[in-house]
Amino acid sequence: MLHAAINWLLATILKLGYPGIFLLMAMESSVIPIPSELVMPPAGYWAVEGKMNLWLAILCGTAGSLVGAYANYYAAHYLGRPLILKYGKYVGITEEKFAKVETFFHKHGEISTFIGRLLPVVRHLISLPAGLAGMNHGKFATYTLLGAGIWCTVLAYIGYIIGENQELIMEYSHQAVIGVIVFSAGLIAVYVWRHKRKSATNP
Repeated sequence: MLHAAINWLLATILKLGYPGIFLLMAMESSVIPIPSELVMPPAGYWAVEGKMNLWLAILCGTAGSLVGAYANYYAAHYLGRPLILKYGKYVGITEEKFAKVETFFHKHGEISTFIGRLLPVVRHLISLPAGLAGMNHGKFATYTLLGAGIWCTVLAYIGYIIGENQELIMEYSHQAVIGVIVFSAGLIAVYVWRHKRKSATNP
């Protein structure tokens, strides 16, 4: 059953090609739950088979991720913000609390966006607070592309390295998720330590 499902997935990605990778990753970065683990590893597999270009597949996946992220960003900025400011008080979100969230994201938006792009579940949602806070577009695009690019590259290389061992694609993808969670936790710890140290030396 698993072998048949993987064969279907591989055939589907090959049929959809680069536009399909772009579209699926855009959907994955918005509110449509399409796991990137089902898109990028098959692209890497077809790259080692010579039927796709690895770097072009990664580029399409990364670009699609940015487009999907911006869909959430603009939805939150132009739709969510007015609703929160108008009705948030009825669910305990006062203007003061909302201002604190904005201040936090203005101060730590870069690291939040970058790490958020690496983490499952958070990856789909991190663009929402960025949009609500009106995060600078240059910073938002840069850190989204950086995080999404790393994740797309990791997944594509899993498919590329595994090659014909198709059954291992999902296993290695799950291991990659664990790896980026550990990496992100370490990065957060270093960031918090440096931030506290900077605050202590510059009261």
